Amino acid sequence: MASLNAPIRLFIGATLLISPVGMGTDPTLVLAQETLAQTELGTAPDYRGAPPPPGGEPLPPERLRREVEPLPTDFRVPALQPDYTGDLWVGTYSGLSRLDPNTGRLKARVDLPNYTIDALAQDRVGRIWLGTYEGLLRVDPRSNEVTAQNFTLPSNRVLSLQVDRRGYLWVGSDRGLAMISPDQGLLMTTVQELPGVSANALTLDEDGQLWVGTLEGLVQIDTASAFIIRRVGNLPGTIVQSLTTGPDGKLWVGTPSSLLVIDPNNPFAEPRSVTPLRGRSVTAVRFALDGSVWVGTEGGLLKIRAETGAVLGELSNLPSDYILSLSPDVGNKLWVGTTEGLAWVSLSTGQVRPHLAFVKNPPETF
Repeated sequence: MASLNAPIRLFIGATLLISPVGMGTDPTLVLAQETLAQTELGTAPDYRGAPPPPGGEPLPPERLRREVEPLPTDFRVPALQPDYTGDLWVGTYSGLSRLDPNTGRLKARVDLPNYTIDALAQDRVGRIWLGTYEGLLRVDPRSNEVTAQNFTLPSNRVLSLQVDRRGYLWVGSDRGLAMISPDQGLLMTTVQELPGVSANALTLDEDGQLWVGTLEGLVQIDTASAFIIRRVGNLPGTIVQSLTTGPDGKLWVGTPSSLLVIDPNNPFAEPRSVTPLRGRSVTAVRFALDGSVWVGTEGGLLKIRAETGAVLGELSNLPSDYILSLSPDVGNKLWVGTTEGLAWVSLSTGQVRPHLAFVKNPPETF
């Protein structure tokens, strides 16, 4: 009987498929019969659903504008580096630029999408190294193009750079210190167990040894062995934000609450605190050719006498009072990077002017 039933079901299914709707038959019944017939034949049922609902309201104009417009430009200038040709490299949160410091003319912009630059250095053959929040990059000044990169550091968030006397590049990150061969861009060694963890600032002493400003003071590193020589803690303000070596070999150390002077040959002696900077957050320190000291803080820029700490002048009219970087005696100017752009100070007249290519709110008159 089973063999006789199969043809019968097939015949009934075919009959139902050709039943006319227009002869008084219930359309709902016909649809159900068609579905049953297709199932008996082994084909997928054809579900005839309702049409899709009408579309919703369009995006409001302000939301559409937020999604289409690019992100606002960040005008912070954390790094300045003069090169052997006399040009000045400007590292910002929006990229890398090269300018003529004598005229201020912008000579090149290096295409670096999505890189936030926090440190710059020049190696012994003139190449420019960039410490970014995404790793280390090398730029050839002849082509203004990236020619090497390294992303195998203890951390890719690079905070500081320093070339030692042998030509090796020391890279400070928020998770330790590394040494790089500048020719190949290869990682040579690391100091991951760095006391104070974060290598915020770097400088060389008169003996060519490396000093590292950390979250917990200073650490001296033997550049030949990468071993820690000594550690200096218990500094006022604790965190080292800026660091440089003076003409007399003394270390000048900026912290969130002071500017300190330390003798590297006697680092455990009581550091000298520069009185006018007590209670101020020192973010940048650089020596001028005349021996005076430019000091950038979170609340302004000062020039002081190195021997006494006396304030020789305090500059205003900068794009911002929050100073991030300094480069004195470049094109007969002091160049100042701030949180709101770049400015220069004439060393002959003392006049302060913003560089219009790097400021958020350029003045109406220049």
